[in-house]
Amino acid sequence: MILVTGATGLVGSHLLLHLLQQEEGSVRAIYRNTQSINKTKQVFELYHALALFEQIQWQQADLLDLPALEKAFEGVTRVYHCAAMISFDPKDEHLMRKTNIEGTANIVNLCIAYQIAKLCHVSSIAALGESLHPSTPITEKTEWNPELYHSDYALSKFGGEMEVWRGTQEGLDVIIVNPGVIFGRGFYREGSSELLYKVHQGFPFYTSGTTAVVSVEDVVSCMIRLMRSNHKNERYILVSDNLDNRELLHFIAALLHKKPASFEIGRFGLALAWRLDAFISVLTRKKRSFTRAIAKASLSRFNYDTSKVEQTLSFQFISYRDFLTELSKSFK
Repeated sequence: MILVTGATGLVGSHLLLHLLQQEEGSVRAIYRNTQSINKTKQVFELYHALALFEQIQWQQADLLDLPALEKAFEGVTRVYHCAAMISFDPKDEHLMRKTNIEGTANIVNLCIAYQIAKLCHVSSIAALGESLHPSTPITEKTEWNPELYHSDYALSKFGGEMEVWRGTQEGLDVIIVNPGVIFGRGFYREGSSELLYKVHQGFPFYTSGTTAVVSVEDVVSCMIRLMRSNHKNERYILVSDNLDNRELLHFIAALLHKKPASFEIGRFGLALAWRLDAFISVLTRKKRSFTRAIAKASLSRFNYDTSKVEQTLSFQFISYRDFLTELSKSFK
């Protein structure tokens, strides 16, 4: 029996589809409310696989609810931990750290208690170290520098990884994957797909930073193959392309037949923007939409080296041109 957390998210839903298509065995999926299951069902509908959807064993649970999680672990041999909270709003810091660190600790502890054969943890490139020079690629061995500024999200994902590495010290076999910005079908008003909406609406600005992207198909394919393999207690960067933000936005604009972003916004403009957003949030009590962390990330220029997973699995990533072209068709 395979257990998937975060089964109603982009990665989790596509992972369920691939596991069932490849007949990996019985699959149990964790959900928090019945409405969220519909998101996963819609992904299966996109691929004309509703018959496979009916094979999923759904179990209601929360990462912070140990009794419910214990029930979900009964009879399980392998675990894919895809659940996480993603937010750059400072108001979400406490809950995000509890979810991504304490929640992951709960998963690790139960894996040890139930003698799970192998755990795959979905982390993020945000949890990797940072190179001090743009020309130096970031690898799985690049050290985390606690003296540098990190977003609350990055800190929570780094803390989650520490819990997973703790599990290895207690005999748990693990695989950690660190994907970049993940694009995939479904969830068109959430996560990375929100970028397509902004371009569609004529968003005029771009920044001088870079974005590391990857398709959800490549992410779940690597996860399954690494879990099948004899490799353990390793982490793998999953990125297909390191793109200039301008190049990415212009390519999406061309796909959607929209005017490309033509105004570069610099450091001063970004600093003004996130402070203005904070002021508006205080006045209106609305959720932050642009923060200091987002501003910093939009100017960052990092190059992620994926040679480790490519050599380990003899794997070739799908180009951003191919998966964004397909995504734009379904987006339309």
